[in-house]
Amino acid sequence: MAVCAELNQLQHIEPSRFISFSFPNPFLHDASNPYSDADDHAEFLRVAVVDSPAPAAPSPTAPRTAAMLVPAGRHRDWIFSTRAGQLHLLLSSRSQCTISRLILVGPEIPTPSPRIVCSAAARPDPDPARARLLPLLLALCPRAAFGNGAIPDVPLLSFHDDLLRLVPVQLVAGPVVGEMLVEDVAVDCAPGPAELRRRLRFKRMPCLIQTQVRLAWPMSAAASAASSLLEALEEGPASSLQPEVGGPLVQPYLQAMVAGLALIDSSVEENARSGARPRCLCAGIGGGALPMSIRVGLGFDVLGVESDCVVLDVARNYFGLVEDEFLHVRVGDAIQMIQDFAHGDEPDSKFSAIMVDLDSPDAMCGVSAPPLEMTHRSILLAARRILHHDGVLVLNVIPPAADASFYKGLIDVLHQVFSELYEIDVGNGENFVLVARVSPTESTLLDSSRLFRTELRKLTGDFLERIRKVEIPS
Repeated sequence: MAVCAELNQLQHIEPSRFISFSFPNPFLHDASNPYSDADDHAEFLRVAVVDSPAPAAPSPTAPRTAAMLVPAGRHRDWIFSTRAGQLHLLLSSRSQCTISRLILVGPEIPTPSPRIVCSAAARPDPDPARARLLPLLLALCPRAAFGNGAIPDVPLLSFHDDLLRLVPVQLVAGPVVGEMLVEDVAVDCAPGPAELRRRLRFKRMPCLIQTQVRLAWPMSAAASAASSLLEALEEGPASSLQPEVGGPLVQPYLQAMVAGLALIDSSVEENARSGARPRCLCAGIGGGALPMSIRVGLGFDVLGVESDCVVLDVARNYFGLVEDEFLHVRVGDAIQMIQDFAHGDEPDSKFSAIMVDLDSPDAMCGVSAPPLEMTHRSILLAARRILHHDGVLVLNVIPPAADASFYKGLIDVLHQVFSELYEIDVGNGENFVLVARVSPTESTLLDSSRLFRTELRKLTGDFLERIRKVEIPS
């Protein structure tokens, strides 16, 4: 049978291999069934196997395999139903244990999922489901895991996020990024109250939230609203909830990026005294939270560049992106546009800041940012040419899990091109923000007396205190 052929291929670890197949449900009519609320009579489950993208280095220890049960109701979520999502789960699971293979078990994808997905109850520890799965899990371990006649331990990993409710709003496809999903979610913000947010995800990188904004009642409805925010969420997209725009940013890495503008505070205030607006180029728009915040909250003149016209439509229709005389958007390749500005004679091609929020399109390397092209010396030199003498390049950086040298290499080339370099650790174990200055800074980062610094603090929380200078190694 087909499964036997698949099992035969899995005798060895093969970098980035991904296979999935149906398998007789070992939980059928059993009390340990984690999906009994959805369909206790499903005869088959979906089993997916992904191997680490990095070739296994010679090691005295056998390659480890781990398994994970798909949370109830989320088997259609791209995190659990796609190769890119499962690869990210494997790479992120290394914080729990170093594994070479991840096995995902859940309902078959055609199985209906609820319109509103609620957070699944925590599974018991130890999980009785593991005993029912163990024969299958052992059969899917590579042969090297059974060295010296040992029976490998296959831990059952758990998946946790902060979602309390999830309601899909709109699924669309763009010519560049492919399928994307707008969804409204209720997020656990303990010890504070839960928040309602709207977010955007791409299928090619399902674990990366491209944009996230708060939802709230419009001012006209806030006082008379009889239902709670959670009830409004469950009413679906037709409810009167609206995205909040221009205020404090939800995503910490965006707060950190905006905090990087503290390094141009003196020039911003000089512009303000002369009646001029500082100009900012946003490479990558997504739902528009970053350009809207810089435009509305800080009074910049913003040019945003987005590669996909459908992403811009989504930003306008679902996330409150509004273009006006001080916020313009273009469709195109942002990196190419930086080069065109640097080599052209277009007026107003100088900027106080360039904000780069671009992720790598190669999902098989896991989540990473920026694209490798953006790290090339020629591109960084082009960016420097279109910055004012005291301007900054602000980069959102997610080092690829499979390339430990990426981050150091980026720091080295930035030091070669720019006068000073600063770093902000976002604190999520994933993102860093690098801020490169064209010329040495004249003011102290501890100077909080400036009006611009006060406005920055409203948008960035405590990230101003996290800015540290990255010295050139001696």
